[in-house]
Formats: sequence, structure tokens, C-alpha cells
Amino acid sequence: MKPPIGRDTRLCMSLSARPGNFGSRFQNHLYEALGLDYVYKSFTTQNLPAAIGGIRALGIRGCAISMPFKEAVIPLIDTLEASARAIRSINTIVNDDGRLTGYNTDYSAVRTLAEQSGLDRAAPFILRGSGGMAKAVAAALRDGGFHNGTILARNAQSGPALAARYGLRWQAASEGLSAPFLINASPLGMAGADEAVLAFTPAQIAAAAVVFDVVAVPLETPLLAAARAAGKRLITGGDVAVLQALAQFELYTGVTPTPAQVEQAAAFARTG
Repeated sequence: MKPPIGRDTRLCMSLSARPGNFGSRFQNHLYEALGLDYVYKSFTTQNLPAAIGGIRALGIRGCAISMPFKEAVIPLIDTLEASARAIRSINTIVNDDGRLTGYNTDYSAVRTLAEQSGLDRAAPFILRGSGGMAKAVAAALRDGGFHNGTILARNAQSGPALAARYGLRWQAASEGLSAPFLINASPLGMAGADEAVLAFTPAQIAAAAVVFDVVAVPLETPLLAAARAAGKRLITGGDVAVLQALAQFELYTGVTPTPAQVEQAAAFARTG
């Protein structure tokens, strides 16, 4: 049974422009199930340096990092784990006695899901986006053996740079593009201003075999709804959220829950 909150309780947190409930509910459910003296709370901030300073000064054990902070936070911490250093994007901070280390658990989650997709590694893919999450996806695909891809991104600086870094092609607009594997790592479809925007065209969806939307809020994006209606195989942001949150939980606590406990925590988190 989880101890009552007291002076020895360890705090974990998240920082995001648009805080959601999934991470808090997932982590807190596992703390309760495993009797761990931890509590997890989501936050947003207009002062990132002060927020990271608070993590260090107050002994906050860990922090999940979401858009738009995944790259901006790097100069504010002490060191990067290998994959985060290679990608130059982090989604997790672990605090060991005031020393802050950045990790990217998005990378490991995406790589696992791509490798389980059943697609031929030589199959072409289109990756929409060129921000921090797109960097993690591009690196995970490359390291998983997927090399035949195009970055679809309007940004004329970050789009070509990401493509060049991973040996991919780049296009600013979607005209003439199709592939059996579509991945959205942009904010299109995310709760907020772009929530109703379809990340790929109906024609691109029709030509695809597998559609992967990294957006986790909402769970059913316009892209996933269209792909589901078209009978495509889906990989969802919810799938990513569970795997990356599990990796964060293990980094923060040093405890590995059972698959059944993870499933129960994920089901609970999705109800909030």
C-alpha cells in the first residue's frame, strides 16, 4: 500500500505547453499499485530556466518534457544520455542529487513500435514534422533499419537539416508524395489550434498500409479516424505514450512493473 504523502515523498512532474492527464494518471496509478512513496503532477511554465532550476533546487526526482521544451531545455541541464545526445532532443530529466541528465524515451518507444509494424524495412515512409519529436522518430526509424524516407515539413531550415542528418529526402509540400508508411510527428491533429487538421491527404492515407500518429492528445486524431475508416493498420500516440511513460517510470523509481500492472495503469490513464 502506498504510504501517505509526507516529508520523504518523492515528487515527479511534467512540463508541457498543453498539460494533459495521461502521464499523471499512469504514473500515480503505478505508485499506488506498487506501494511507492512518490507523487506525480503536471505543470506548464512561461519561465523554463526557473522551472528547471526548481527541479534541481527542490530535489524533484524526474520531469517529463513535452513540446515546445524538448530542445530549449538542453542548455539548462548537466548531461545527456547517448540517444538524447545524438538526437539533441529530450523528453525526460532525471535528477540524481542535483545532477540533471536528459533522456529520450520517445526514441525507444517509436523504435519498438516501428519494428513491430510488420513493414518491410525497405518500404518508403513519409515523416511529417521537423521538431523535437520528429528528430526522435527519424533516429528511431534509421536505427530500426528504415532508411527510405521523406521528411514532409514546411520549415525550410529544420526540414532539410533533419533530412540531411538521417539521409532522407525533404519536401515542403505533400504534392506527389505517397508511401506505405505514414508517420505524423507534427502538431497537426493535436488538441488546440490544429486539432481539426488532417496531417496527410485522403489520397496519401488511401495509398498507405500503416498509419502512425505520434500525437497522444486527443487519442483519436483526424488522421487516425480517417485511417481507421479506410481499414489501415494503426500505430497511435497512445501506444507511444504507454511505452515512453513506462520507461520514464523505470528511470525515476528503478522499479519494473508487470505487464498486467502496465496494462491496468494505461487503461486507468485513458479514462481521465
